[in-house]
This record gives sequence, C-alpha cells and structure tokens, in this order.
Amino acid sequence: MDLRDKKILVTGGNGFLGRHVVRNLIEKRGVPAKNIIIPRSTEHDLAIQSEAEKVIQGIDVVIHLAALSVSVASAIGPATVLYRNTVMGLNLLEASRKADVKKFVSIGSANEYPHNAPMPLKEESLWTGMPDSGLFAYSISKKVMDLAVQSYQKEFGFKAIHLIMTSMYGPGAGNASGLVPTLIRQIRKAKEEGLSHIVGWGSGNATRDFLYVKDAAEGIVLAAEAYDKDGAVNIATGREAPVRELMETLCRLMSFEGGIQWDPTKPEGQLRYVLDATRAKAEFGFEAATSLQEGLKATVAEL
Repeated sequence: MDLRDKKILVTGGNGFLGRHVVRNLIEKRGVPAKNIIIPRSTEHDLAIQSEAEKVIQGIDVVIHLAALSVSVASAIGPATVLYRNTVMGLNLLEASRKADVKKFVSIGSANEYPHNAPMPLKEESLWTGMPDSGLFAYSISKKVMDLAVQSYQKEFGFKAIHLIMTSMYGPGAGNASGLVPTLIRQIRKAKEEGLSHIVGWGSGNATRDFLYVKDAAEGIVLAAEAYDKDGAVNIATGREAPVRELMETLCRLMSFEGGIQWDPTKPEGQLRYVLDATRAKAEFGFEAATSLQEGLKATVAEL
C-alpha cells in the first residue's frame, strides 16, 4: 500500500510513540501533514460509538495507538483500564469496517504474552496461557484486540493487523514509566543532589529487549504498508541487553561520576525477557537499525 495519497487516522498521535509515527509518515513516506488526522481525547471520546464513527469518516488507514496505559503502581482501577481500552478499540474497528477503511493497524503490547511463555517470546505462544497478574486488565484489553482483528479478518475479510510492541525508549519519553526514562530520572536526581552512587535493583544481570522509538515507528509504518496476513507480529529488536550494561551506559552518557550499588534484596523480575523478531523481518523486512548505544546517546542528547 502506498500511503502517500491516503488519509490516515493516528489515535494517540500526540503521545510518545504517536509523534514518531506521525513524523515517519510525513518525513519518510511523504504523506502530506493535512492528510494525517489526530483525534484529541478532549474533543472525541472514542469509547462512545458515535464519536468513533465520526472520526473515521473519510479515513483510508487507521493506526490505533491510543490506550489507557498503566504500571504496576498505577492508581487507575483495573475495571476502568479494561473497559476503556477494550471498548475504544472495538468501537474503532467496527466503525472502520462500516466505513470501508482500507487498513486497520492495532497496536498491542508484550504484556499480552503468557507469564510462563518460553524465551524468546514467539507469536505462536501468544494464546498458550494467561498474562502476568500484575497488569492483567491492561494485558487482556490488548489481547482482546488481537482476537477482534482475527475475527474481523475471518468474518468480513477486513484488512486489519495486530502488532506487539516490546519496551520502547527514546527522545520524548518524558515521565513515561519504562525502565530507560525511570533510570534517566534517577541518575539526573543523583547528580542534582550530589550523591555518591545510585542503586540498581537485583544483580544487573537480567536482560531486556529495548527498542528505539524511531525504529518502532518504522516497524509500524512498514506493517501498515506491507503486512496483511492473519496473526500478530512482534515489533522488537530480538536482542537482549543486560540491565547492568544499560545503567553503566546511561551513567557515562550523563556524566554521572558516582558508582552503582546493586541491591540483591530488590526484585529484578524475569532474568530473560526478549521478543523473537524473525517474523517481522521475513514478512515485511523490518529490522531494528539502532543499537542500544546509539539510541541511548540520542535520547540523552535531547534531555
């Protein structure tokens, strides 16, 4: 699909990932800015069907990024998270089908995977068990969209896909709850207060898959252009990086001269957490181009 002449709705287009997706469409795909519609939550409540139908009118492609995101410590209740994310996604999907939208791109999360799925996480493991209980309502709301996409493909032949995103970082993350922005805030605070060290949780040996946000945006747009098959697809690097390496790199880039004291009494989660990235490469040629070192340097440079 050539996106240059398409009218594209990007829900969540003003968010961390959304801004990079919009920039990718304009700068790399040549989509005129006037052809990109970003509905604001203050103007359109997409959990109301009539509002979803209103924003869909005249749209060719939907990239659905908007979500009520939470962390384990979030004060937002699970019923609110489950209801709003699920209803918003289903409203947009049904409105898109009715309006003959050419392509619907649903954005999911690695939290959808079963808590005991083998590493690296492969798409065929997605429905083999239940997600971790810590973010259960959020995870299920995302998982429902994978089921919905498959159902609309099967019953209506509607072109819709579901992409599963790994943990992202990069410029513009701000007060996001991910590990990289959290560590950046911790190091910045230590510098401001003149602390001799920062505390790392666990051993530092746990590994994670960190995806630079500009690569994430490229993966989403590539899939919108070229992927139409049934089945979710991981958007990830497929590479594991130890948390210790991440913290040491950030300390160096931020010129923090103190040390890191690892506290083994603090939890560090799963020792391995990485998504398999082979399907995205095979199906539509996506491969994360930015190394962790390069991505962190670019992130810190824009602080």
